[in-house]
Amino acid sequence: MPSPSERHSQARCAKSLLTLKPENVGDAPQSIGRSARALYLIPLMIAVAAALTACGGADKAAAAGPAGGMPPPAQVGVIKVEMQTVGLQTELPGRVEALRTAQVRARVNGVVLKRLFTEGAEVKAGQALFQIDAAPYQAAYESALAQMAKAQANLSQAAAQAERNKPLVEAKAISQQEYLVAVAAAKQAEADVAGARAAIQTAKLNVDYAAVTAPISGRIGRALVTEGALVSAAEATQLALIQQTSSVYVNFTQSVNEVQQLRRSLAQGQLRSAGANAAQVRIVLDDGNELARSGKLLFTDLSVDASSGQVTLRAEVPNTDGNLLPGQYVRVRLSQAEQPLAVLLPQQAVTRSATGDTVLVVGADNKPVKRQIKIAQAQGNQWLVQDGLKPGEQVIVDGFQKMFVPGAPVKPVAWSPAASAATPAAATASAR
Repeated sequence: MPSPSERHSQARCAKSLLTLKPENVGDAPQSIGRSARALYLIPLMIAVAAALTACGGADKAAAAGPAGGMPPPAQVGVIKVEMQTVGLQTELPGRVEALRTAQVRARVNGVVLKRLFTEGAEVKAGQALFQIDAAPYQAAYESALAQMAKAQANLSQAAAQAERNKPLVEAKAISQQEYLVAVAAAKQAEADVAGARAAIQTAKLNVDYAAVTAPISGRIGRALVTEGALVSAAEATQLALIQQTSSVYVNFTQSVNEVQQLRRSLAQGQLRSAGANAAQVRIVLDDGNELARSGKLLFTDLSVDASSGQVTLRAEVPNTDGNLLPGQYVRVRLSQAEQPLAVLLPQQAVTRSATGDTVLVVGADNKPVKRQIKIAQAQGNQWLVQDGLKPGEQVIVDGFQKMFVPGAPVKPVAWSPAASAATPAAATASAR
Protein backbone atom coordinates (compact mmCIF):
# COMPACT_ATOMS: atom_id res chain seq x y z
CA MET A 1 0.00 0.00 0.00
CA PRO A 2 1.52 3.37 -0.99
CA SER A 3 2.53 5.75 1.78
CA PRO A 4 0.92 9.23 2.09
CA SER A 5 4.01 10.82 0.53
CA GLU A 6 3.84 8.40 -2.43
CA ARG A 7 0.11 9.06 -2.93
CA HIS A 8 0.80 12.78 -2.87
CA SER A 9 3.53 12.34 -5.50
CA GLN A 10 1.26 10.24 -7.72
CA ALA A 11 -1.50 12.81 -7.50
CA ARG A 12 0.95 15.56 -8.43
CA CYS A 13 2.11 13.54 -11.47
CA ALA A 14 -1.47 12.83 -12.55
CA LYS A 15 -2.26 16.51 -12.35
CA SER A 16 0.74 17.25 -14.54
CA LEU A 17 -0.43 14.64 -17.04
CA LEU A 18 -3.67 16.50 -17.52
CA THR A 19 -1.71 19.45 -18.83
CA LEU A 20 -0.19 17.26 -21.57
CA LYS A 21 -3.52 16.94 -23.45
CA PRO A 22 -3.36 18.79 -26.78
CA GLU A 23 -5.86 21.58 -27.06
CA ASN A 24 -7.46 20.31 -30.27
CA VAL A 25 -7.51 16.54 -29.69
CA GLY A 26 -11.25 16.58 -29.20
CA ASP A 27 -11.60 18.75 -32.33
CA ALA A 28 -9.82 16.30 -34.64
CA PRO A 29 -11.54 16.07 -38.04
CA GLN A 30 -14.30 13.49 -37.96
CA SER A 31 -13.68 12.69 -41.57
CA ILE A 32 -10.38 10.93 -41.01
CA GLY A 33 -10.24 7.20 -40.26
CA ARG A 34 -9.25 5.29 -37.15
CA SER A 35 -5.68 4.73 -38.35
CA ALA A 36 -5.18 8.40 -38.95
CA ARG A 37 -6.62 9.26 -35.52
CA ALA A 38 -4.20 6.78 -33.83
CA LEU A 39 -1.29 8.44 -35.58
CA TYR A 40 -2.61 11.74 -34.40
CA LEU A 41 -2.43 10.55 -30.70
CA ILE A 42 1.08 9.01 -30.81
CA PRO A 43 2.86 12.21 -29.64
CA LEU A 44 0.49 12.47 -26.66
CA MET A 45 1.21 8.88 -25.57
CA ILE A 46 4.96 9.44 -25.75
CA ALA A 47 4.65 12.52 -23.55
CA VAL A 48 2.58 10.60 -20.96
CA ALA A 49 5.14 7.78 -20.77
CA ALA A 50 7.97 10.25 -20.26
CA ALA A 51 6.09 12.00 -17.44
CA LEU A 52 5.40 8.71 -15.66
CA THR A 53 9.05 7.71 -15.87
CA ALA A 54 10.13 11.05 -14.42
CA CYS A 55 7.70 10.77 -11.49
CA GLY A 56 8.88 7.25 -10.63
CA GLY A 57 12.51 8.32 -10.70
CA ALA A 58 11.81 11.25 -8.45
CA ASP A 59 10.07 9.03 -5.89
CA LYS A 60 13.00 6.59 -5.82
CA ALA A 61 15.48 9.40 -5.42
CA ALA A 62 13.46 10.89 -2.57
CA ALA A 63 13.22 7.51 -0.84
CA ALA A 64 16.93 6.83 -1.25
CA GLY A 65 17.90 10.04 0.64
CA PRO A 66 21.04 12.16 0.20
CA ALA A 67 24.57 10.97 -0.49
CA GLY A 68 23.64 7.93 -2.43
CA GLY A 69 21.23 6.46 0.16
CA MET A 70 23.45 6.85 3.34
CA PRO A 71 22.26 8.96 6.34
CA PRO A 72 24.47 11.85 7.52
CA PRO A 73 27.27 10.95 10.00
CA ALA A 74 26.14 10.79 13.64
CA GLN A 75 27.60 13.50 15.88
CA VAL A 76 29.41 12.06 18.90
CA GLY A 77 31.30 13.65 21.78
CA VAL A 78 34.95 12.64 22.06
CA ILE A 79 37.92 13.44 24.24
CA LYS A 80 41.54 13.43 23.16
CA VAL A 81 43.84 11.04 24.98
CA GLU A 82 46.49 12.95 26.91
CA MET A 83 49.21 11.65 29.18
CA GLN A 84 49.27 13.34 32.57
CA THR A 85 50.50 12.89 36.11
CA VAL A 86 47.68 11.57 38.28
CA GLY A 87 47.66 11.55 42.06
CA LEU A 88 46.51 8.09 43.12
CA GLN A 89 43.63 8.47 45.53
CA THR A 90 42.68 5.62 47.81
CA GLU A 91 39.12 5.77 49.11
CA LEU A 92 38.74 4.17 52.53
CA PRO A 93 35.92 3.94 55.09
CA GLY A 94 36.32 6.12 58.16
CA ARG A 95 34.55 7.20 61.30
CA VAL A 96 34.41 10.66 62.87
CA GLU A 97 35.59 11.19 66.42
CA ALA A 98 35.43 14.37 68.49
CA LEU A 99 38.73 16.14 69.09
CA ARG A 100 38.08 16.21 72.84
CA THR A 101 35.31 14.57 74.84
CA ALA A 102 34.39 15.23 78.48
CA GLN A 103 31.77 13.39 80.49
CA VAL A 104 30.20 15.71 83.05
CA ARG A 105 29.73 13.62 86.21
CA ALA A 106 28.59 14.25 89.75
CA ARG A 107 31.41 14.70 92.29
CA VAL A 108 29.17 15.01 95.35
CA ASN A 109 25.98 13.33 96.51
CA GLY A 110 22.79 15.31 96.36
CA VAL A 111 19.62 16.31 94.59
CA VAL A 112 19.82 18.29 91.34
CA LEU A 113 18.11 21.64 91.86
CA LYS A 114 18.63 23.39 88.49
CA ARG A 115 19.85 22.86 84.95
CA LEU A 116 21.73 25.99 83.89
CA PHE A 117 22.46 25.39 80.19
CA THR A 118 20.64 25.00 76.87
CA GLU A 119 20.85 21.52 75.44
CA GLY A 120 22.86 21.36 72.22
CA ALA A 121 24.48 24.76 72.77
CA GLU A 122 28.11 25.78 72.89
CA VAL A 123 29.49 26.08 76.43
CA LYS A 124 32.71 27.53 77.77
CA ALA A 125 35.11 25.91 80.20
CA GLY A 126 34.06 26.79 83.77
CA GLN A 127 30.46 27.61 82.82
CA ALA A 128 27.88 26.44 85.39
CA LEU A 129 25.80 23.52 84.11
CA PHE A 130 23.92 22.06 87.11
CA GLN A 131 23.26 23.11 90.68
CA ILE A 132 23.19 20.32 93.24
CA ASP A 133 21.74 20.99 96.69
CA ALA A 134 24.72 22.44 98.56
CA ALA A 135 23.07 23.06 101.97
CA PRO A 136 24.68 20.04 103.71
CA TYR A 137 28.09 20.97 102.34
CA GLN A 138 27.69 24.61 103.29
CA ALA A 139 26.90 23.54 106.86
CA ALA A 140 29.95 21.28 106.89
CA TYR A 141 32.05 24.17 105.67
CA GLU A 142 30.84 26.46 108.44
CA SER A 143 31.45 23.69 111.00
CA ALA A 144 35.01 23.34 109.71
CA LEU A 145 35.50 27.07 110.16
CA ALA A 146 34.34 26.77 113.77
CA GLN A 147 36.68 23.86 114.39
CA MET A 148 39.48 25.94 112.95
CA ALA A 149 38.75 28.76 115.38
CA LYS A 150 38.70 26.34 118.30
CA ALA A 151 41.96 24.73 117.24
CA GLN A 152 43.62 28.11 116.93
CA ALA A 153 42.46 29.07 120.45
CA ASN A 154 43.83 25.84 121.88
CA LEU A 155 47.08 26.45 120.05
CA SER A 156 47.42 29.91 121.54
CA GLN A 157 46.85 28.58 125.07
CA ALA A 158 49.21 25.61 124.69
CA ALA A 159 51.93 27.74 123.10
CA ALA A 160 51.69 30.31 125.92
CA GLN A 161 51.88 27.60 128.59
CA ALA A 162 54.97 26.07 127.02
CA GLU A 163 56.57 29.50 126.79
CA ARG A 164 55.94 30.21 130.52
CA ASN A 165 57.33 26.84 131.58
CA LYS A 166 60.60 27.30 129.75
CA PRO A 167 62.30 29.67 132.26
CA LEU A 168 60.83 27.70 135.15
CA VAL A 169 62.42 24.45 134.04
CA GLU A 170 65.73 26.27 133.64
CA ALA A 171 65.41 27.51 137.23
CA LYS A 172 64.44 24.01 138.30
CA ALA A 173 61.19 25.42 139.65
CA ILE A 174 59.29 22.71 137.78
CA SER A 175 60.26 19.27 136.67
CA GLN A 176 61.56 18.46 133.23
CA GLN A 177 58.61 16.12 132.71
CA GLU A 178 56.06 18.86 133.29
CA TYR A 179 57.80 21.09 130.77
CA LEU A 180 57.80 18.34 128.09
CA VAL A 181 54.05 17.82 128.58
CA ALA A 182 53.45 21.55 127.95
CA VAL A 183 55.57 21.49 124.77
CA ALA A 184 53.74 18.38 123.47
CA ALA A 185 50.37 20.04 124.12
CA ALA A 186 51.47 23.03 122.05
CA LYS A 187 52.55 20.84 119.13
CA GLN A 188 49.29 18.90 119.30
CA ALA A 189 47.39 22.17 119.13
CA GLU A 190 49.38 23.06 115.99
CA ALA A 191 48.37 19.72 114.40
CA ASP A 192 44.74 20.36 115.30
CA VAL A 193 44.94 23.71 113.49
CA ALA A 194 46.41 22.03 110.39
CA GLY A 195 43.65 19.38 110.46
CA ALA A 196 40.97 22.04 110.80
CA ARG A 197 42.47 23.91 107.84
CA ALA A 198 42.28 20.74 105.68
CA ALA A 199 38.69 20.16 106.77
CA ILE A 200 37.84 23.68 105.65
CA GLN A 201 39.37 23.02 102.23
CA THR A 202 37.45 19.75 101.86
CA ALA A 203 34.19 21.38 102.86
CA LYS A 204 34.87 24.25 100.44
CA LEU A 205 35.54 21.80 97.60
CA ASN A 206 32.24 20.02 98.27
CA VAL A 207 30.42 23.34 98.19
CA ASP A 208 32.11 24.15 94.87
CA TYR A 209 31.42 20.70 93.44
CA ALA A 210 27.73 21.20 94.14
CA ALA A 211 27.86 23.81 91.35
CA VAL A 212 28.71 21.53 88.40
CA THR A 213 30.76 23.38 85.74
CA ALA A 214 31.99 22.53 82.24
CA PRO A 215 35.48 20.99 82.26
CA ILE A 216 36.16 21.96 78.61
CA SER A 217 34.70 24.22 75.97
CA GLY A 218 32.58 22.61 73.26
CA ARG A 219 29.07 21.59 72.30
CA ILE A 220 27.02 19.99 75.04
CA GLY A 221 24.41 17.34 74.35
CA ARG A 222 21.15 16.63 76.11
CA ALA A 223 20.91 16.57 79.89
CA LEU A 224 21.05 13.01 81.21
CA VAL A 225 19.36 13.92 84.51
CA THR A 226 16.50 16.24 85.40
CA GLU A 227 15.74 18.50 88.32
CA GLY A 228 14.96 16.45 91.42
CA ALA A 229 17.20 13.54 90.46
CA LEU A 230 19.45 12.15 93.15
CA VAL A 231 23.03 11.84 91.95
CA SER A 232 25.91 10.02 93.58
CA ALA A 233 29.61 10.69 93.70
CA ALA A 234 30.32 7.05 94.49
CA GLU A 235 28.59 5.92 91.28
CA ALA A 236 29.89 8.95 89.35
CA THR A 237 26.49 9.68 87.86
CA GLN A 238 26.88 11.11 84.35
CA LEU A 239 25.02 14.37 83.91
CA ALA A 240 25.89 15.41 80.32
CA LEU A 241 28.48 15.04 77.54
CA ILE A 242 30.60 17.83 76.02
CA GLN A 243 32.43 17.36 72.71
CA GLN A 244 34.76 19.65 70.82
CA THR A 245 33.85 19.48 67.13
CA SER A 246 35.39 22.64 65.64
CA SER A 247 38.01 20.17 64.43
CA VAL A 248 37.44 16.43 64.43
CA TYR A 249 39.45 13.25 64.08
CA VAL A 250 38.66 10.80 61.31
CA ASN A 251 39.90 7.29 62.03
CA PHE A 252 40.14 4.92 59.07
CA THR A 253 41.86 1.68 58.17
CA GLN A 254 43.78 0.38 55.18
CA SER A 255 44.64 -3.17 54.24
CA VAL A 256 48.21 -4.12 55.03
CA ASN A 257 48.41 -5.71 51.56
CA GLU A 258 47.64 -2.34 49.94
CA VAL A 259 50.28 -0.66 52.08
CA GLN A 260 52.89 -3.22 51.08
CA GLN A 261 51.95 -3.03 47.38
CA LEU A 262 52.24 0.75 47.48
CA ARG A 263 55.69 0.52 49.06
CA ARG A 264 56.84 -1.98 46.43
CA SER A 265 55.60 0.22 43.58
CA LEU A 266 57.41 3.20 45.05
CA ALA A 267 60.61 1.19 45.48
CA GLN A 268 60.46 -0.12 41.87
CA GLY A 269 59.90 3.35 40.44
CA GLN A 270 56.45 2.56 39.03
CA LEU A 271 55.02 5.26 41.27
CA ARG A 272 56.50 8.30 42.91
CA SER A 273 55.68 9.89 46.22
CA ALA A 274 53.01 12.57 46.21
CA GLY A 275 55.17 14.80 48.42
CA ALA A 276 53.31 17.29 50.57
CA ASN A 277 49.98 16.19 49.12
CA ALA A 278 50.47 12.78 50.69
CA ALA A 279 49.58 14.29 54.07
CA GLN A 280 46.23 15.66 52.83
CA VAL A 281 42.93 13.82 52.93
CA ARG A 282 39.52 14.64 51.48
CA ILE A 283 36.27 13.69 53.18
CA VAL A 284 33.26 12.39 51.20
CA LEU A 285 29.83 12.31 52.84
CA ASP A 286 27.14 9.66 52.38
CA ASP A 287 25.42 11.72 49.66
CA GLY A 288 28.62 11.79 47.60
CA ASN A 289 29.48 15.43 48.28
CA GLU A 290 33.11 16.19 49.09
CA LEU A 291 33.90 18.68 51.83
CA ALA A 292 35.58 21.85 50.63
CA ARG A 293 38.26 21.81 53.32
CA SER A 294 40.87 19.09 53.32
CA GLY A 295 42.33 17.48 56.42
CA LYS A 296 45.85 16.42 57.33
CA LEU A 297 47.12 12.95 58.08
CA LEU A 298 48.41 12.79 61.65
CA PHE A 299 49.89 9.31 61.91
CA THR A 300 49.86 5.74 60.66
CA ASP A 301 49.79 3.06 63.31
CA LEU A 302 52.91 0.95 63.58
CA SER A 303 51.04 -2.28 64.31
CA VAL A 304 48.53 -4.37 62.35
CA ASP A 305 45.22 -5.47 63.80
CA ALA A 306 45.58 -9.24 64.08
CA SER A 307 41.84 -9.87 63.69
CA SER A 308 41.30 -7.83 60.50
CA GLY A 309 44.74 -7.35 58.93
CA GLN A 310 44.18 -3.59 58.81
CA VAL A 311 46.42 -0.66 59.65
CA THR A 312 44.80 2.26 61.48
CA LEU A 313 45.33 5.83 60.28
CA ARG A 314 44.07 9.12 61.77
CA ALA A 315 43.45 12.49 60.16
CA GLU A 316 42.42 15.84 61.61
CA VAL A 317 39.76 17.72 59.62
CA PRO A 318 38.45 21.29 60.18
CA ASN A 319 34.74 21.28 61.01
CA THR A 320 33.75 24.88 61.66
CA ASP A 321 30.51 24.46 59.68
CA GLY A 322 29.51 21.38 61.69
CA ASN A 323 29.01 19.01 58.75
CA LEU A 324 30.81 16.19 60.56
CA LEU A 325 29.30 14.66 63.67
CA PRO A 326 31.02 12.31 66.12
CA GLY A 327 30.29 8.70 65.27
CA GLN A 328 29.41 9.49 61.64
CA TYR A 329 30.68 7.16 58.91
CA VAL A 330 32.42 8.86 55.95
CA ARG A 331 34.67 8.02 53.02
CA VAL A 332 38.27 9.21 53.12
CA ARG A 333 40.19 9.98 49.92
CA LEU A 334 43.89 9.74 50.64
CA SER A 335 46.60 10.77 48.14
CA GLN A 336 49.56 8.51 48.78
CA ALA A 337 51.46 8.48 45.45
CA GLU A 338 51.50 9.78 41.87
CA GLN A 339 51.22 7.83 38.61
CA PRO A 340 53.31 9.50 35.86
CA LEU A 341 52.12 9.29 32.23
CA ALA A 342 48.63 8.11 33.09
CA VAL A 343 45.33 8.42 31.18
CA LEU A 344 42.00 9.35 32.77
CA LEU A 345 38.69 8.55 31.04
CA PRO A 346 35.12 9.35 32.12
CA GLN A 347 33.46 6.21 33.39
CA GLN A 348 30.63 6.51 30.85
CA ALA A 349 33.13 6.02 28.01
CA VAL A 350 34.13 2.53 29.19
CA THR A 351 32.13 -0.65 28.70
CA ARG A 352 32.96 -3.20 31.40
CA SER A 353 32.20 -6.90 30.97
CA ALA A 354 33.46 -10.31 32.00
CA THR A 355 35.61 -10.49 28.87
CA GLY A 356 37.36 -7.19 29.55
CA ASP A 357 37.04 -3.41 29.40
CA THR A 358 36.55 -1.72 26.03
CA VAL A 359 36.12 1.75 24.53
CA LEU A 360 35.22 3.09 21.09
CA VAL A 361 38.01 5.00 19.34
CA VAL A 362 37.53 7.14 16.22
CA GLY A 363 39.64 5.36 13.62
CA ALA A 364 40.37 5.85 9.92
CA ASP A 365 37.66 7.61 7.88
CA ASN A 366 36.05 8.61 11.22
CA LYS A 367 34.75 5.08 11.78
CA PRO A 368 34.38 3.81 15.38
CA VAL A 369 36.76 1.02 16.36
CA LYS A 370 36.43 -1.08 19.52
CA ARG A 371 39.59 -1.07 21.65
CA GLN A 372 40.52 -3.27 24.62
CA ILE A 373 42.00 -1.33 27.57
CA LYS A 374 43.37 -2.09 31.03
CA ILE A 375 41.97 -0.20 34.01
CA ALA A 376 43.98 0.31 37.19
CA GLN A 377 41.43 1.88 39.55
CA ALA A 378 38.72 4.49 39.89
CA GLN A 379 39.59 8.15 40.43
CA GLY A 380 36.34 9.82 41.46
CA ASN A 381 34.02 9.56 38.44
CA GLN A 382 36.87 8.59 36.12
CA TRP A 383 38.86 5.46 35.33
CA LEU A 384 42.65 5.37 35.47
CA VAL A 385 43.76 3.57 32.28
CA GLN A 386 47.09 1.75 32.36
CA ASP A 387 47.25 0.33 28.83
CA GLY A 388 45.42 0.25 25.49
CA LEU A 389 45.39 3.90 24.40
CA LYS A 390 47.89 6.18 22.69
CA PRO A 391 48.29 9.96 22.98
CA GLY A 392 46.22 11.89 20.47
CA GLU A 393 43.54 9.21 19.94
CA GLN A 394 39.90 10.26 20.19
CA VAL A 395 37.71 8.23 22.53
CA ILE A 396 33.92 8.42 22.15
CA VAL A 397 32.26 9.51 25.39
CA ASP A 398 28.78 10.62 24.36
CA GLY A 399 26.35 10.01 21.49
CA PHE A 400 26.31 6.20 21.43
CA GLN A 401 22.55 6.21 20.88
CA LYS A 402 22.99 8.15 17.62
CA MET A 403 25.14 5.47 15.97
CA PHE A 404 22.32 3.42 14.39
CA VAL A 405 24.46 1.84 11.64
CA PRO A 406 27.40 -0.22 12.98
CA GLY A 407 30.67 0.76 11.36
CA ALA A 408 29.24 3.91 9.78
CA PRO A 409 31.36 7.09 9.93
CA VAL A 410 30.72 9.56 12.77
CA LYS A 411 31.26 13.25 13.23
CA PRO A 412 33.49 13.77 16.32
CA VAL A 413 33.08 16.94 18.36
CA ALA A 414 34.83 17.94 21.59
CA TRP A 415 32.99 16.65 24.68
CA SER A 416 32.63 18.53 27.94
CA PRO A 417 30.93 17.29 31.14
CA ALA A 418 28.93 20.53 31.49
CA ALA A 419 27.45 20.23 28.00
CA SER A 420 26.66 16.56 28.56
CA ALA A 421 24.80 17.35 31.79
CA ALA A 422 22.90 20.22 30.17
CA THR A 423 21.68 18.14 27.21
CA PRO A 424 19.11 16.04 29.16
CA ALA A 425 17.80 19.15 30.89
CA ALA A 426 17.38 20.94 27.58
CA ALA A 427 15.62 17.93 26.10
CA THR A 428 13.23 17.79 29.03
CA ALA A 429 12.45 21.50 28.73
CA SER A 430 11.77 21.23 24.99
CA ALA A 431 9.50 18.21 25.58
CA ARG A 432 7.43 20.25 28.00
